[in-house]
Amino acid sequence: MPAQNITAEEVADRVGIPVETARRLWRALGFPEADDQAVFTEEDIAALGTVTKVIDEGVVDTDLAVALARALGQNMARLSDWEVSTLLHKVEEMDTGEVPPARVLSTAMGIAEDFQKAFEELMLYAWRRHLAAAVARAEAAQAAEHDLLTTQASVGFADIVSFTALSNQLTQDRIGDLVEVFESRCADVVAMQRGRIIKSLGDSVLFVNPDPVAAYDTAEGIINVIGRDSRMPDVRVGLATGSIITRMGDVFGPPVNMAARLTAVARRNRIIIDHATAELLPADEFETRRLPARPVRGFGLVEPVAVRRN
Repeated sequence: MPAQNITAEEVADRVGIPVETARRLWRALGFPEADDQAVFTEEDIAALGTVTKVIDEGVVDTDLAVALARALGQNMARLSDWEVSTLLHKVEEMDTGEVPPARVLSTAMGIAEDFQKAFEELMLYAWRRHLAAAVARAEAAQAAEHDLLTTQASVGFADIVSFTALSNQLTQDRIGDLVEVFESRCADVVAMQRGRIIKSLGDSVLFVNPDPVAAYDTAEGIINVIGRDSRMPDVRVGLATGSIITRMGDVFGPPVNMAARLTAVARRNRIIIDHATAELLPADEFETRRLPARPVRGFGLVEPVAVRRN
């Protein structure tokens, strides 16, 4: 007989935890509430059992397990959406004739199944490499006697100029292609300068780099590969430097907010920086110029700084 699905109460009972704890972990992973419906499987029991065992052994407590589950769920949801939409787009490009949506979907899913094992191995490999890099950053902070979750870095915020108006003029396919090219090119430039993309928001990217010169080179590189390309829209980049807090894969602090605000000041295909960044750039390599003070939301009157290499 085929396996029967079970309810949340039965899952919790099998694992040996309160049903509300099971639901809390389920929500953290990004899955919708199932109420009293029998939608769970043996795989769900095994997964919840693994988390519960780690909690029972004292490796993590329930709150930390929920936090890690939320981070995992959010990133896996985005990765899954990205994978499916990319495959669908690729299949549609491959077939020049009229193809029923069901055939496009089945073809895309067939491709996914063919490289599923390889993709899972690559995913695990990438996670381990990024975990090692994160530990190395924490070790560097410890060696410098800094707070392990606080670091000094330059934060960059790059966004597409007039994206809302632009998106109203383009087809959906063209908008999707533009965003994909923008994000991929920005990611390449950031990686080349040994920085990190913190998040992409479609028409903008937020990146960090511990070296202000490398952060400037990143900003200049983004302008070169996006703004200087006649097929792409113009961009603006703001840079700010200072103490930032890292939490759950994101960064927080005044430099993050300042970098975002400075993009509103920057001209098309130009870089605007704050005073902290300007003071760290070698005077023999860079020319900086103070701009008139203007109100910046959350900071009061601010004198932005225009910058360029000598």
